[in-house]
Amino acid sequence: MAEQGVMARRPPPPRLVADPDSAFAEAMEAASRFEARTQDVVVCVRTFWLDDHSQPEEHRYAWAYHIRIANEGQETVQLLSRSWEIIDARGHVEHVHGDGVVGEQPVIGAGESFEYTSGASLETPSGFMRGVYHMIAPLSLRRFDVRIPAFSLDSPHQTGLLLH
Repeated sequence: MAEQGVMARRPPPPRLVADPDSAFAEAMEAASRFEARTQDVVVCVRTFWLDDHSQPEEHRYAWAYHIRIANEGQETVQLLSRSWEIIDARGHVEHVHGDGVVGEQPVIGAGESFEYTSGASLETPSGFMRGVYHMIAPLSLRRFDVRIPAFSLDSPHQTGLLLH
């Protein structure tokens, strides 16, 4: 009589993400999240350390940030311009002003959102950014500012906590 062997079941191999959109979605879920609401507009920021774009030995540190601007109101709004403060670990502040974001001045309808990804670099291994979007409600011509929450730029090369 032949003995029947029982094969041990191996757990499935870890799922590798071959689809860039899926990989991005997974990275987004794992990223730190910073959020602020101004009136009916919610701004959510997620940051990512960019190791392949950073050169710590040359004091160049790089991050990407992904922003979602959600219009939870009843009125269409348009982002006209932005104002940023970028603060490095030494407390040096850089002010950046410009039209729109990533070359656009998006119109965001009621219940809609606009998302974009951009980047920042510093000469220190950590810092933070904060800012304001200058908006208009096109039908009423009402102008208002939407706060961009302060968000940290953290790298694996930082040696201490950034206090602000």
